[in-house]
Amino acid sequence: MNSATQKMVEQTIESIVQITNPYGSGSGFLIDGLIITNSHVVSGLKEVLISTKTLPKTIGTVIYDDPAFDLAFIRSPILIEHKNPLILSSQSVQDGDNVIAIGHPYGLNYSTTEGIVSKATRLQGEVEYIQFDAAINPGNSGGPLLNESAEVIGVNTFIIQNSNNLGFALPAYTLKEALDQFNALKTEDVIRCGSCKNLIHETSIKNDYCPKCGTKLEVAKRRREGYKPSGVVALIEKILKALEINVTLARRSQRSWRFEIGKTRIDINYYDNGIIIADSALCRIPQENIEELYDFLLSENSVLERLQFSINENTVYLSYIIVDSSLSEEYGTAALRKLFDNAPRYQALLLSQFKALEPKFDEFE
Repeated sequence: MNSATQKMVEQTIESIVQITNPYGSGSGFLIDGLIITNSHVVSGLKEVLISTKTLPKTIGTVIYDDPAFDLAFIRSPILIEHKNPLILSSQSVQDGDNVIAIGHPYGLNYSTTEGIVSKATRLQGEVEYIQFDAAINPGNSGGPLLNESAEVIGVNTFIIQNSNNLGFALPAYTLKEALDQFNALKTEDVIRCGSCKNLIHETSIKNDYCPKCGTKLEVAKRRREGYKPSGVVALIEKILKALEINVTLARRSQRSWRFEIGKTRIDINYYDNGIIIADSALCRIPQENIEELYDFLLSENSVLERLQFSINENTVYLSYIIVDSSLSEEYGTAALRKLFDNAPRYQALLLSQFKALEPKFDEFE
């Protein structure tokens, strides 16, 4: 990355947003007091999790969902107060223009790639896109495509799988048109009908059909129903709520949760093989006092109930492991409460008594 690109990234990065919901994650960016992203990134939900480089996870409200152009607008008063918006470019895009894509591919935060415009206007179905060759991947969706002036020329929308860096961005002029149409309504909770292309307020929708043309509005149904966990996932979330964990903020996917107890991070993952693992990365093993540390962990494992210590590479974990068929509300609540109570205590002890090292995490993970 050259110095000009690096400067541009530093200039814009605080306006780049990571968006997460139970079905996946993507990117977004701040313009005109709104977070801009793709419709498929919000997955038809009214609430999603948003975070930035300087803002921890918070809930954002999806106030506009447009499957026709794969656009969505999210409102977050907290984000608006803390960020400077990006600027939509008014310049025409030309073949060969240099571009930069910023986003969160595969959850790798704030990844930046450079490329050029392969074709300024490429028609896919009824929609025009900018075709470019900067490498983007799942998770880049909804992020900005920038020109050399750090202005937004498009919204990164999709790639062609198994191609050589073949990406497509919705042009800035299409985004501006959608913003103008939405702002003219002076209301929220708006969706665009994919058939007649009219903007529809949700209060006017009956039985999930467009009041203008009668087309079934799948996005209206998804927004109405929301996300509803079931089975073991619902049980896990019921237990977390009983332990006063904000499940919405903790949820990383349909089967994964992460939150902090004080300064200690807790991860819970429910795997396809039926195993549920709740653990906390307490510390990294020191270069000295290793034997004493091992002896302590082994002695504690011999008396601990429900919990156990383990070491993966050089990180010490305290874990609760159970098979889904054995999980009950009473047993799971008691075990997780014990993990929540003991993880911070053991972490402090290992760091102070054995001079263990702080665990390492991705800065914006």
